Amino acid sequence: MPEELSLDMENIDKYFPGVQALKNVDLKVRPGTVHALMGENGAGKSTLMKCLFGLYIKDSGTIKISGKTVNFKNPKEALENRVSMVHQELNQVLRRNVMENIWLGRVPKKMGLVDHDKMYRDTKKLLDDLNIEVDPRQELYPISVSIRQMIEIAKAVSYNVNILVLDEPTSSLSTAETEKLFELMRHLKNQGVSIIYISHKIDEILKVSDEVTIMRDGKNVITEKTENLTTDIIIKNMVGRDFAHRFPPRNYDSVSSEIMLDVKNMTGMYQPSCREVSFELRKGEILGISGLVGSRRTELLETIFGTAHRASGELYKNGHSIENRSSRDSLKNGFAFITEERRATGIFPMADITFNTTIANIRKYLKYGLLSSQAMYKDTKEMIDALQTKTPSQRTRIQFLSGGNQQKVIVARWLLISPDIFLMDEPTRGIDVGAKYEIYQLMINLTNQGKSVIFVSSEMPELIGVCHRIAVMSNGILAGFVEGEDMNEETIMRLSVKHI
Repeated sequence: MPEELSLDMENIDKYFPGVQALKNVDLKVRPGTVHALMGENGAGKSTLMKCLFGLYIKDSGTIKISGKTVNFKNPKEALENRVSMVHQELNQVLRRNVMENIWLGRVPKKMGLVDHDKMYRDTKKLLDDLNIEVDPRQELYPISVSIRQMIEIAKAVSYNVNILVLDEPTSSLSTAETEKLFELMRHLKNQGVSIIYISHKIDEILKVSDEVTIMRDGKNVITEKTENLTTDIIIKNMVGRDFAHRFPPRNYDSVSSEIMLDVKNMTGMYQPSCREVSFELRKGEILGISGLVGSRRTELLETIFGTAHRASGELYKNGHSIENRSSRDSLKNGFAFITEERRATGIFPMADITFNTTIANIRKYLKYGLLSSQAMYKDTKEMIDALQTKTPSQRTRIQFLSGGNQQKVIVARWLLISPDIFLMDEPTRGIDVGAKYEIYQLMINLTNQGKSVIFVSSEMPELIGVCHRIAVMSNGILAGFVEGEDMNEETIMRLSVKHI
């Protein structure tokens, strides 16, 4: 007798205006296993899971959970049936505390009033069981993205799940935090929970999953036991071609001796932040910034760009003193900033592709007090073609694009204002291997044009593979630089813990 599946999705179709996102997709998940779901951006992974979770209504096909046919009309029905999903982009109430976010919509009550003591106890036990060190009464707003990601996973687990979907859960986690997540996943597996794990990190997939399903262009490509797969096999099935080189050839000739940006003693006003950071960025250089979670890499970029206040420090561009006390100042001074969190600080989710592409340079399209739709359309089309952005049309709301294609729109926005210095904070987060390569190539193309790039990433291999030099942050302090033969993970890690 065949083993009963915890999840059986058959012949799933899903249409959006102008595009078929899913075409006869199957997904079969066994109890107590980690089933990885992989594919390039726009392959249909998240769409398939949203059909399962009730966020989208499938157009055809069947979904069975433990042999029972289901058709969830909304996430509430899915959660009531012990199906939970942690989304790639965090959806949290930042001005409320941890325990309120975890129990939102189902807070414990006593005599008609919220029982805060019970909510605290339940939250504390849940977090302790998962080894998440955070005060349940702490407001979410100042908490780092990585800890907020773990809190969201704790919320999903709190529903006593049978099926748990994790969409890019490690995109903001450190190595140690990722290992904690894997320990949690093993614990849940042993309890019979089925985990559907969406990720572009192939090393993680090979380490943690039991089976892998790869999708491309809304269709199934292959489902195979992980033990029978290699990195090369996965990449070839994801992109439909051999992918011999992860990184484009690095061009050292683009780097000149001319100093594009000189940062002197940069200290953020509201600590913990960067402290007394000084470095030079050369014209045509990709300068990587590495460091562990909490090393204040993001705070450094925000302070340089003027979205975070600085207590002290000086900036010089091409030898001339500049202020950058606000984002408006920075734009005028030729800076562009691609932020870490696309959804919160990068996109206008309800607006279309044209608006999101042209908003940073909107005055350019004014003619006699009116916006020139034709000019906006022309520039947007050029950017879509240049970056190979997958979208049904320019009028599509950006919220309906995959994470990688949203990132391409953000990059296009800044390309249209022709800045000299690009600040990129985790620009490849949540992006597949093919799209990553395109972003790397874009950085190299920018430096070939005499631009300079500061590239923050939590993935040491891509920093080593793309950057000319790497600056390493440790607890808000610049611990040192690595370049040439010293650009290896061991040296970077040694510097990362120097001031902890």
